[in-house]
Amino acid sequence: MGTVQKNENWVIGVDVGGTFTDFSARETKTGRVFIHKRPSTPDDPSRAIIFGLREMTEKYEIDSESIARFAHGTTVATNALLQRRGARVALVTTRGFRDLVEIGRQVRPHIYDLQADAPQPLAERALRFEVDERIGPSGEIIRELTDEAIDDLVAKLRREPDIQGLAVCLLFSFMNPEHERRLAAALRAALPDVFVSASSEVQPEFREFERFSTTLINAFLQPEVGRYMDRLKAEVATVAPNAEFGIFQSSGGLMSVDKASQFPVRTALSGPAAGAVGATGAAKMSDIGDIITLDIGGTSTDVCLIRDGKTAIASTRDISGFRIRLPMVDIHTVGAGGGSIARLGADGLMKVGPESAGAVPGPACYNRGGQLPTVSDANVILGRLPVSLTGGGMTIDRNLGVKAVEPLAAQLSTSVEKTALGIVGIVTSNMVRAIRAVTIEKGYDPRKFSLMPFGGAGGLHAADVARSLGMSRVIVPHAPGILCAEGLILSDLQEDFVISYRARVDGDMNDVRAVVRDLVARGNGWLAGEGAGALDTSLVLSLDMRYVGQNYELSVEVSSASGKVELPPTGELTQAFFAEYKRAYGHYDAQAPIEIINIRLRAVARLSQTEASVAAPSGTAEPFDVRDVWFDESGSVPTPMYERSGLPAGTVIAGPCIVTQLDSTTVVPPWATIAVDPALNMIMEIKNV
Repeated sequence: MGTVQKNENWVIGVDVGGTFTDFSARETKTGRVFIHKRPSTPDDPSRAIIFGLREMTEKYEIDSESIARFAHGTTVATNALLQRRGARVALVTTRGFRDLVEIGRQVRPHIYDLQADAPQPLAERALRFEVDERIGPSGEIIRELTDEAIDDLVAKLRREPDIQGLAVCLLFSFMNPEHERRLAAALRAALPDVFVSASSEVQPEFREFERFSTTLINAFLQPEVGRYMDRLKAEVATVAPNAEFGIFQSSGGLMSVDKASQFPVRTALSGPAAGAVGATGAAKMSDIGDIITLDIGGTSTDVCLIRDGKTAIASTRDISGFRIRLPMVDIHTVGAGGGSIARLGADGLMKVGPESAGAVPGPACYNRGGQLPTVSDANVILGRLPVSLTGGGMTIDRNLGVKAVEPLAAQLSTSVEKTALGIVGIVTSNMVRAIRAVTIEKGYDPRKFSLMPFGGAGGLHAADVARSLGMSRVIVPHAPGILCAEGLILSDLQEDFVISYRARVDGDMNDVRAVVRDLVARGNGWLAGEGAGALDTSLVLSLDMRYVGQNYELSVEVSSASGKVELPPTGELTQAFFAEYKRAYGHYDAQAPIEIINIRLRAVARLSQTEASVAAPSGTAEPFDVRDVWFDESGSVPTPMYERSGLPAGTVIAGPCIVTQLDSTTVVPPWATIAVDPALNMIMEIKNV
């Protein structure tokens, strides 16, 4: 470690997971990279962030005043939704529509389960208030919003003193937000202690239920996330006083901490989305564009499809049964992680997850009070995990893992090792199903992609998952356990704009061009403010298009440029839609009329980046130990253990072997081979038999 240099600039990314909080620091002048992990503090995630930040700056002698940017991926909004731990929230809507958020859509998540109930709306019926006004479908005012109606509403709300959040969702406000803006302004003035979310500000696009639900979720999250953001902003300033503070949003870019406090619903998939960005960057270093990510943490597994170096984007997602209509990286999540708990179900069969031991008390082998059998305990019993994790910061106890799994083995009348193999096999199947959801179910063949595992447990299960899907190649990035934090460092500032406008593609497009010009002006205005000082900027124009008569649309990117984008000619729009429709469905109708539903613009301000400079290992790869490891029921196999920092580029090792490092462990079974490429990524070739 060198001496402190105050002129150095550092960028730090912090990702909070269910078990560990990960840190990655990169020096912008030299590309030097330092990584750090510490246990998460679920009761208050900011404690682990501040403690870890101080530990990291002291350990690597980073001058805190030289930290230029601090990027954070957060799970606070996600956890608040999962646990329904948010504000007491009310809804204000057009007369006659108070039950819309409860009626929802007719689609049932479990079509054959007659006992399953939809989750109760975040605003109970007594807290859904109607106001006498009406905007028509073309934006025309059918019934004027009067001052008397506003005063009457304020009086009713004042009789509910415990309301903390308020969602204002009026019919067709995405076409004409005048009434909604007047109402929101009046409520903010009359109720200054209440957080007010207006749908025309949160996501002004058509489909009432999705718009209402998204706005209600935003109002529900605002007090909880706002307090967290304010507290964290103040605490980070004590450690890194000069750092610009960015929060990662679900769509794949950074936004200001103030914007995150205003629109917390945008952070619902903050952490997992950062992992997809980090994976894209790591794969690019090895000149690979088509990958499927496998992010395995302590509580869950997140998977995402990346094609040609671009992450798939979804416009609508359900999180814990709540509908969100916003651009989000298309990530599928299952409750399968290192802390997932194994148990016998009522049918006598073993189940794994979604319940998790999390960070507290954690898996039994962590010796922190956990007593239930988990996936991590199974991996310890099988010999796949080393006795020391996080660079010596945590020592695991195999005997405690055995003790936790023994009752389950007794119930199954089998050995502890075979029970552990069963636990690992079941959690692998859960992960395979998640990948099928983003590939096979959407028309992609996973065998044409490479699997990229990351997260603390990604490398432990990647080979088994790849083989189950018939995939032949696995890419293990240089720092897989810190990849989400790495993605935060690689991220740029980003803002999305949308206008709902319905028009036939074969008709007069002048009005559509006017809408595009309006969006471009808004995008450039944002870039001039938020993006000031960026290396460069860009605008990306896309259209939500469908055949006339269809209910759902496809998002089609039609133009991207720096500074100005224009609507392409009609023929180009048509061909772009045909190409996307064929990719999604395998065919298209060249004669059927096409219509535009939404016009979207993404503004991106590219921040200063430096390629990571990682010290290249030298010498010959030599195992530091040989241990008995179980790969199947035939018994244990003597398996060499390698330290990743001792594997230089060009190293080729045939399995079985296990590669350990600070932030993760990679299992290479007997039917696989690894090679270290010039980018220091490990490429694992799978023999599918």
